[in-house]
Amino acid sequence: MNAKKKGASDDPGKRYLRIGQAAEAASVSKQSVQYYLLVGLLDPAKRSESGQQLFDNASIERIKLIKKLNESGYPLREIRDIFLDRHPD
Repeated sequence: MNAKKKGASDDPGKRYLRIGQAAEAASVSKQSVQYYLLVGLLDPAKRSESGQQLFDNASIERIKLIKKLNESGYPLREIRDIFLDRHPD
């Protein structure tokens, strides 16, 4: 079995970013992404072998959506409820 490189993906075309890189790509602070993780608004796409949280394009788009909703007046708690209501049981 081949060992995966740090940050390597199962899909060769898919790119994963560390938390700081994801924050920069979404134009938010690293602390904002950490808070979104803490309150359940966001999950990492995967973890590296060393345990680092890694984010894909879908994660970046979700971070941007959270930021946009929050800037338009939605509290983070309400955004979380909206996201939770979207998940099928």
